[in-house]
Amino acid sequence: MPLNVAQKLIKAHLVSGEMNQGNEIGLKIDQTLTQDATGTMVMLELEAMGLERAKTEVSAQYVDHNVIQVDHKNPDDHLFLQSATRRFGLYYSRPGNGVSHPVHMQRLAKPGKTLLGSDSHTCANGCMGMLAMGAGGIDVAMAIAGEPFYVKMPQIWGIKLTGKLADWVSAKDVILELLRRHDVKGGVGKIIEYYGPGLENLSAMDRHVIANMGAELGATTSVFPSDGEIRRFLKEQEREDDWLEILADKGATYDIDEEINLSEVVPLIAKPSSPGNVVPVSSIAGTPIYQSYIGSSANPGYRDFAIVAQIVNGKQIADDISFDINPTSRQLLTDLVQEGHIASLLQSGARLHQAGCNGCIGMGQAPATGRNSLRTTPRNFPGRSGTKEDSVYLCSPETAAVSALTGKITDPRTMDFKYPKVKDPKKPTIDVNLLEEPLPLEKARTFELHKGPNISSIPQMDEMPDHLVIPVLLKMGDNISTDEILAGGARVLPFRSNIPEISKFAFEIIDKTYYKRGMESVSQGGHAIVGGFNYGQGSSREHAALAPRHLGLRVALVKDFARIHWQNLINFGVLPVTFVNVDDYDKISNGDVLEISNLRYNLNQGREFPITIKGKNHLIRVQHALSERHLEIVLKGGLINWIRDKQKNVTNL
Repeated sequence: MPLNVAQKLIKAHLVSGEMNQGNEIGLKIDQTLTQDATGTMVMLELEAMGLERAKTEVSAQYVDHNVIQVDHKNPDDHLFLQSATRRFGLYYSRPGNGVSHPVHMQRLAKPGKTLLGSDSHTCANGCMGMLAMGAGGIDVAMAIAGEPFYVKMPQIWGIKLTGKLADWVSAKDVILELLRRHDVKGGVGKIIEYYGPGLENLSAMDRHVIANMGAELGATTSVFPSDGEIRRFLKEQEREDDWLEILADKGATYDIDEEINLSEVVPLIAKPSSPGNVVPVSSIAGTPIYQSYIGSSANPGYRDFAIVAQIVNGKQIADDISFDINPTSRQLLTDLVQEGHIASLLQSGARLHQAGCNGCIGMGQAPATGRNSLRTTPRNFPGRSGTKEDSVYLCSPETAAVSALTGKITDPRTMDFKYPKVKDPKKPTIDVNLLEEPLPLEKARTFELHKGPNISSIPQMDEMPDHLVIPVLLKMGDNISTDEILAGGARVLPFRSNIPEISKFAFEIIDKTYYKRGMESVSQGGHAIVGGFNYGQGSSREHAALAPRHLGLRVALVKDFARIHWQNLINFGVLPVTFVNVDDYDKISNGDVLEISNLRYNLNQGREFPITIKGKNHLIRVQHALSERHLEIVLKGGLINWIRDKQKNVTNL
């Protein structure tokens, strides 16, 4: 049977299960990616497992999120990460080397390989003909230890690209068009595969932009073929030997078919506060802005910055505008300097920041209260920018640049000068000076982990009781993101390796009393939360499951879950269930007490079981989507307990 690219990649790495939609499959993982906001927990988990050496072909730890050093926490954790990579045999990308996704693409990504990353935008490397997926940190730790990654077999959504982008329209507008059509739930349970003649007009980095924000659609991942353009890119990076052609077979089909004519795409913008709230730029032109922000893994390429530099060259940005330039890699920054683009940006009034994620995750460049921020970043969830009452719009570099000149949201097609043409550097910089290679095993064994005072061990977690009587501490609506469950930013992320401390920030955007009430619930058997559709969308940070679990969360009852957060809840022993009848959501209020009896029997006898709302004489039916392996993990109290018991059983044989 003819296979598409996604099917080829899955088939080549399938170690368990069958490629039937909805079935759990196990995949061999070739490469892993961790970043410093999630990697500290991964390294602590590897230590807890007693890992001797990474068992993947390539594993890389990047320092890109927490690069602001206002006290000892971030630099201490970076020393810990460096010591852990030396001990376990990983690559280490030092602070200032750049954002994990484009750096990985430049230096380590290989067509035909699987990549699992503790960052939801790991899917960006699907642009390279890889099966690249985001996951919780402990799933990545398991992959580093040589274990398969388990996921439900997705549908394959084929998107045929035709035509060519018009002037003033770029790759960011393509993915915004898909979000305009389908919103933030449109890709749930799906792999998006791009194909067709329009690919000839999209560079490797254009494809990165599109694949990156597949995460905002909720997709398992996005996949592009490895064709001549990927060969050209790897040759440019002096890695042509890593190229492998991977194309869909003639006659290959898809579970879902769609087409985007690139010629018809117009400049688009996502209004606050969701990446799916997309409209044409022309429809809100004239809206005043305070900030125009260029950078992030969603627009990380040379062209994305060079086009901005050419648009503002010889001009001045509008009064009172903060024009923020966030280079995505040291290699890119060197090229921009050598080609004179940084000078053009600075002369226009831009502020230049260090290479890293920076304001994308609220680590600096937070906007002023009550002002509009225009950004080329992938997300605009409430509070993600670092300002609680933020108003963030997402757009292309072209729209951000012309709006910086006018001081208001502007359709770039209305400018009175020609669309600049960008030429790539004749010989791009190859910079590996800040990317440390893994040490030989014998030397690695001599290294000890360097732990600063902010690093604490993962708290012990008890098994799931068979009888639960627990209050509902929070009832929430649809599309609750992990940024709302546990914020990022400079206040919170420095505590990523200290669960008791980071738990103090849990759900603070929604309810500031949650931490106190959660702590009180721990000694009383814990609590539940109730939510709507797409609960847990956004970042893959496992802290959004781990912190509430530390505060006594036992059951998450929602209309449906985002994929990665659902898995993270399981990994830390929280039972994720959904309503059989979504109208039952209206029967539950904050403060209601839920009772579940004979939990083990109910979970094992079928998909559905009853929950009683005490005092209301209501019985509601809920359902789970857990495999036999998932059930064992939840009942044991989480993946760490499950692994520990598994190792004990092996030892006792």
